[in-house]
Amino acid sequence: MQAAIRRPRANHLDLAQRILDVARQRGFGPGTRLPEQQIARLCNVSRTPVRAALRLLTDRGMVEWQAETGYRLAIDPARQAPQAADLPNAEEDEIADAILRDRAARRIDGTITASGLMRRYAVGRGAVLKALKRLEAENLIERAPGQSWLFRPALDGAEVLAESYEFRLVMEPAAILAPGFRLDGARAVALRQRMEALLAMPDASFDIRAFHAADAEFHALIAHGTANRFVAEALAGHLRLRSLPGASRGLSLFRLRQSTREHLGILDHLESGQFEVAADLLKVHLRLSRNQRPHAASRGAPALFGAISRPN
Repeated sequence: MQAAIRRPRANHLDLAQRILDVARQRGFGPGTRLPEQQIARLCNVSRTPVRAALRLLTDRGMVEWQAETGYRLAIDPARQAPQAADLPNAEEDEIADAILRDRAARRIDGTITASGLMRRYAVGRGAVLKALKRLEAENLIERAPGQSWLFRPALDGAEVLAESYEFRLVMEPAAILAPGFRLDGARAVALRQRMEALLAMPDASFDIRAFHAADAEFHALIAHGTANRFVAEALAGHLRLRSLPGASRGLSLFRLRQSTREHLGILDHLESGQFEVAADLLKVHLRLSRNQRPHAASRGAPALFGAISRPN
């Protein structure tokens, strides 16, 4: 990582995502004009950050700019349901991701300091502190006495993995069954297309990284849909923990495909409003995944439908 490379500011990235969300919610289609003043009013901000956010979206091809007409939407948000992953990372986000990668590879210890990270990544103190605050907010690290920070337990041990599945078996079905659950239809449509495209891939070219992204989006969709803010926050934090580099190993292609089909089946019932059936299928999905990881299965019930392989 080079300190000389300028990254977008985090507030500009957040605003860029908010503009996409507003466009989707209001039914904006390709070619819709995006006057700075109107966007500023809709997002309750001044015009200066709106201009920076629109430039970010223009760089990513989501918005286009013409001297005669100004900014126009270049995509259909309802179909593509663009997410923050489509946008570049702020400097502190890249530092935080580098910290997590190095910790997963055991290149750094479980105790870290801001000064040590500044030397390691050749970046300023302000960016490092923002990265540490982000990791703390996501419950991945905690302050220690003095100037140190400690990593919280990761999903890299049998006991922790077993507890992770126990947590998910309690919380994810409950998220669906909590009063007021609402599925984001545009995100669901876009996710279905991604999963169907994965299943259409031949084994030799199956995109494992795309699977992980779709898997994370599926479970994030559930967390996002619950009306209980405490359940949503708990699931979002745990999903971040699961997405750490090295958190998932030994995945078989058979299980990746099977897991994708299970996701699609659950999505069918969510889209039709059959939440109780969706919650039951989700329990089966999680138990299958748990029971095909031998160490995690030892903490739970006997394997369902026989052992298949290792899941996600």
